[in-house]
Amino acid sequence: MRLLILSDIHANLEALEACLDAAPEHDHVYNLGDIVGYGANPNEVTARSRELGNVFVRGNHDKACCGVSDLASFNPIAGTAALWTREKLTEDHLLFLRALPHGPISPIEDLQLVHGSPRDEDEYILAASDAYVLLSRATVPLTFFGHTHVQRCLVLDEQGQGKSFAPVYKSAKSKQTVKLEIKKNTKYMVNPGSIGQPRDNDPRAAFLLYDVDAALITFYRVPYNIARAQEKIFAAGLPERLAIRLEEGR
Repeated sequence: MRLLILSDIHANLEALEACLDAAPEHDHVYNLGDIVGYGANPNEVTARSRELGNVFVRGNHDKACCGVSDLASFNPIAGTAALWTREKLTEDHLLFLRALPHGPISPIEDLQLVHGSPRDEDEYILAASDAYVLLSRATVPLTFFGHTHVQRCLVLDEQGQGKSFAPVYKSAKSKQTVKLEIKKNTKYMVNPGSIGQPRDNDPRAAFLLYDVDAALITFYRVPYNIARAQEKIFAAGLPERLAIRLEEGR
């Protein structure tokens, strides 16, 4: 079984379609949340995400944009985008976002899906030290998470040592992949990175494929039409910073 893991699309239709065009054959699509927020195509991206499958966890922007949560924790730019998105979403998509489940969920044995962390759906996990307690308490060997917009793997090995692995690519151009073998007696927290707004200084969209039978994760980085996504943000009257940061990858 081959699982396509997507996260943090953030209403960026150009990035999503580029990733789907680049994705290999797969059996299921799992979505780690933040379908909307920031970008200019919330309805189109929500519709496309719903077409791809029915396994989701909600993200903090999904909650804010549909009114499940308030904007108290959002900075002014994120808050402005959330309010704009809330006004643009169709009633059907608003209802869909309001019904998204709180992570963690386990659609299959031996893995769980969360947005932030198993402890708190809004928690940011960036370093092995942040993940150590979570990994030590995990009841499944593999946790897929999003929220940070950084493609990374945090590991607790069989000796009880915490480690961090970040895919290293030859350049920030063209489609590229990095593979990671999943070992027995080891626990992992794996972030596929953000499709719609990467924050690791690589502007290419990010996702991953997990081959369950081969115990192999393949990280992907894919270029997309950033200029077109920026034009839409400008035309929508959204904060300019949301467009500028796309080409910076941060």
